[in-house]
Amino acid sequence: MRRSLWKSLREGLRDDNFLGFLERIEGWVSKILSIMMLLVIFLSVFQLGRVLFVELTSISPNDNSTRVLFTIFGLFLNVLIAFEILENITAYLKKHVIQVELVIVTSLIAVARKIIILDLEKTAGLDLIALAAAILALSVSYWLVRKVPPRNHH
Repeated sequence: MRRSLWKSLREGLRDDNFLGFLERIEGWVSKILSIMMLLVIFLSVFQLGRVLFVELTSISPNDNSTRVLFTIFGLFLNVLIAFEILENITAYLKKHVIQVELVIVTSLIAVARKIIILDLEKTAGLDLIALAAAILALSVSYWLVRKVPPRNHH
């Protein structure tokens, strides 16, 4: 019995068997993440709908609706970011490769969201420079990823 256990363990730890085991685990984790991201998307849409209803039914002509618009735009972008993350996960499930272009686009949307909801009166100049540097770096990265032809892995 001891020998068969040792033999089974050695067999399971062979490179090809172990890599297959890891791929199955990655698949299950990706599926769980997809389900959790769907939950996040539904909750975000619910929150957006609630804020839209409350804010649109309580607007008076004297209100400064700029703050409300920035809140609503931020919530819309939260949903879009969640969709992009779900797209990243499902692309991984389909191709078993993390698609750099999708990650960069998701990051650009997140930075755009930050800029849209940014309160310029409370933001330091250094923070603006950091956001500008992030946008520049992500834009250059996106351009490079789009410009360089994909490599074929054989």
